[in-house]
Amino acid sequence: MIEFQVDRHSGVATYLQLANQVKQALRLGVLEPGDRLPTARAVVEATAINPNTVLKAYRELEREGLVEPRPGQGTFVTRSLSRPEAAADSPLRADLVDWVTRAHAAGLGREDVLALVEAALAEAAARPRGAARSTRAGTERPSREDTT
Repeated sequence: MIEFQVDRHSGVATYLQLANQVKQALRLGVLEPGDRLPTARAVVEATAINPNTVLKAYRELEREGLVEPRPGQGTFVTRSLSRPEAAADSPLRADLVDWVTRAHAAGLGREDVLALVEAALAEAAARPRGAARSTRAGTERPSREDTT
């Protein structure tokens, strides 16, 4: 079951925070098709937000084809966003948890880690497909195109 957290100081609209949390739960496999989302009333009681905000988030998720309302029953997940590579037992996730643990041990806080991850995502997106960079001494590893 998902438990919503609302950050009133984030600058992100509350309904988008809720929708993004559902999407994250779908990506991580916390929510799967057939699962029921908490009722608007339950979310309001847990977060002290306006019921219309919850309904707006659920409508956004419905518009994206991720959930469907069933009158008298609730709102249910219709589609998954999870990938095996992101599963709790995947090697990639284990590597990432190890990296975050090392970052925290080095004194980096949550915002520092998020900034590094966002910078790494931007750097990786700017690279040509197949290009990889070694983490040792700044040396470049050849891409597949260079070795063929």
